Amino acid sequence: MRSIPFARPWTGRAEAALVSRAIRSGWLTTGKLTTRFEKKFCEAAKVPYALAVNSATAGLHLALEAAGIGPGDKVITTPYTFTATAEVIRYLGAEPLFIDILPQSPLMDPSELEKAASDPAVKAVIPVHIAGESCDMDRILEICNRHNLFCLEDAAHTFPARSEDSVIGTRGDAGVYSFYATKTLTTGEGGMVVTRDPELAARMKIMRLHGIDRDVWDRYSGCKSSWEYDIVAPGFKYNMPDTAAALGLIQLEKAQKMMKKRIHIAAKYQSAFKDLHQTGRLTLPEWTTDHSWHLFTILVEQQNSIEANMAHRNRWIEKLSQAGIGTSVHYKPLHLMSYYRERYHLKPEDFPRSLERFSRTFSLPLYPGLTAGQIRYIIKTIRKLAENGI
Repeated sequence: MRSIPFARPWTGRAEAALVSRAIRSGWLTTGKLTTRFEKKFCEAAKVPYALAVNSATAGLHLALEAAGIGPGDKVITTPYTFTATAEVIRYLGAEPLFIDILPQSPLMDPSELEKAASDPAVKAVIPVHIAGESCDMDRILEICNRHNLFCLEDAAHTFPARSEDSVIGTRGDAGVYSFYATKTLTTGEGGMVVTRDPELAARMKIMRLHGIDRDVWDRYSGCKSSWEYDIVAPGFKYNMPDTAAALGLIQLEKAQKMMKKRIHIAAKYQSAFKDLHQTGRLTLPEWTTDHSWHLFTILVEQQNSIEANMAHRNRWIEKLSQAGIGTSVHYKPLHLMSYYRERYHLKPEDFPRSLERFSRTFSLPLYPGLTAGQIRYIIKTIRKLAENGI
């Protein structure tokens, strides 16, 4: 039986060579390669400041901390996201204020944001660019500016896609990208936080490494003794090592090529399933080139209840698994998770659009290493299942 994983990083000899060189150099932690990675990322994203971190979660936490978010504050985001988006709010003693997504999209609904932003305790907003598509940043930024709210873009899925003549994730006060193993660019684990604000960048740089006023490369390569430093704040341990940055440097060189491959596969799926979309058997994501196509999410046919939707969706996943095709679900909304459900007394119906989308969605394999034969097999299997009336 064929075995097609849901996701697989696209790495090769160039990545292995630079990682090996980093290891042979004897300098494994944050150093010259990480600094070079940050500089190259600034050039690619067209931003003045980029800080490499050991996860996108770390970047989100650093940005909110630098913005002064703390106990008594509320931060607006949607429940239709991975837990990292909301958990970093809790790290700081603040509270997430969930709002629902758009009717036909997994993205934040600006109309819901407008209503929630009137709460005087709200200090920040985290729009989440799901699957690689940008939220409506024009409307979101207008609301943030009017209510004086810090805007932190969760752009974990988007690099290097562009929208409105800028790289997605660079229009807010700060933006964070994920370099997890499944993402559009990978360092194994890691991320990047970007900003145009020098004060925000300076605070995040200090807090990234224990609140020390000198970074590790400066301490060990400069003339001043390595132990001569000051602790200016109780910081975190969020720095990226050179071994990860080495992988990231090569991946960054390939980023546009990898995105073109993702767009090509997404276009194949769109063409192959167009008739199923038109008849309502499957609902496809809206086609746009302002999209990284990190994920290709499908909605199965609407049933007569949420429970029936989930049962129908799960049959699709089971049948595809039996055919050797990996899938995933993006996402189970956070208001269904026990921590958020119990702490904030939330009910499934509190966010009906998030609930309905979750009940019908699954994601197909979509990564640069998919072969033409694998793509044909996935398409053939989906069509056969649809035609057989799953």
